[in-house]
Amino acid sequence: MDTKLVHGGVHRDEWTTDPLKRSVVNPPVYHSSTVVFPNVAALRFASSDWPFTGMWYGRHGNPTTFALEEAFAALEGADNACLTASGVAAVNAAILAFVKAGDHILMTDAVYEPSRAFCDLFLKRFGVFTTYFSPCVSPDHFATLIRDNTTLVLVESPASLSFEVMDVPAIAEKAHARGLKVLIDNTYGPTLFAPFDNGCDVSINAATKYIAGHSDLMMGIVAAKDPETYRAIKKSVAELGCPPGTDDAYLALRGLRTLGVRLRQHGESGLKIAKWLEQRPEIIRVMHPGLESHPQHHLFKKQFKGSAGLFGFQLKAGFSQKAVDAMLDGMKLHAMGFSWGGFESLLIQNNINSCRTVEQWKYGDGYGQTMRIHVGLEDIADLIADLEQGFERLTSA
Repeated sequence: MDTKLVHGGVHRDEWTTDPLKRSVVNPPVYHSSTVVFPNVAALRFASSDWPFTGMWYGRHGNPTTFALEEAFAALEGADNACLTASGVAAVNAAILAFVKAGDHILMTDAVYEPSRAFCDLFLKRFGVFTTYFSPCVSPDHFATLIRDNTTLVLVESPASLSFEVMDVPAIAEKAHARGLKVLIDNTYGPTLFAPFDNGCDVSINAATKYIAGHSDLMMGIVAAKDPETYRAIKKSVAELGCPPGTDDAYLALRGLRTLGVRLRQHGESGLKIAKWLEQRPEIIRVMHPGLESHPQHHLFKKQFKGSAGLFGFQLKAGFSQKAVDAMLDGMKLHAMGFSWGGFESLLIQNNINSCRTVEQWKYGDGYGQTMRIHVGLEDIADLIADLEQGFERLTSA
């Protein structure tokens, strides 16, 4: 996998005009809108199978973006991939590739909140309806939710707030038996889960996060299992007109090259801190799928090659909101932010039930506020010391 990360999408012989073929390690950054053609034959070829004939117009890609798409496809084991301007755009374009007015889709109740908003606020206006299901749904119950007009299911595993792990292969089997496309939001940890080996047709990733790795760009990538699926996605992206800038594509490709070593460190430090948090008297549960205490740990061990630095925990009931605010306000190394995947650590309070309609997360009766933490690349002893001081503020406020 590390070799794919380093060498995927590399075409150094195409990145140079030097007569001796001396080249560069990284692709040049092509800034393009208009593409010019040397003759009518080249123009006709470009127009013959739009947008699948390479350079046609700047919106549809250039050598910089093609290199990242090829590298990500190699990483995921995909036929091909498409870039978008954000992770949200990637989800939206992937869904729109397979729906029309009158269709029905299925979506995990623990899905990324903007994905839910797209279904409830946008698709509904155009006659596409969504049914949500528990992230812990049994395959047999899932099968009963499929209607004659259901076209796709979107899963996310682990969930990005509550961290349930889904039985993706079993759900995919039920979906394919009825002709559905299976889409997965695989942003949790690229390289850790092989979507196409586990029954998915489309893999969606917010490259904003671990792939970019530095919290300084917005991008999404959609990878397709086979040529037919890729064509549907590429056309959807082209029709929506939502490409990223090539400077961002360059930065994301540079981030991809070090993804393996960074993600291993995130995962190692994250699991250590999760185990440390399990021992804290202020906490009633830690939602990290790599822990043996996690309800779907057996699925996680079977489907994933390792864990990322993102997980959640829940305080015991009894702490006032003022105390929680004091804990968060005084953090030195854990910033408050809504993303993850950068080199920095993050800690933020959330309300898991704010974006659920099927299965409510347990609050009350001993269960207090929930938080999500992203463990960055800082020294783990420093992060633990920062958290310890936070818990002191929590208990003394």
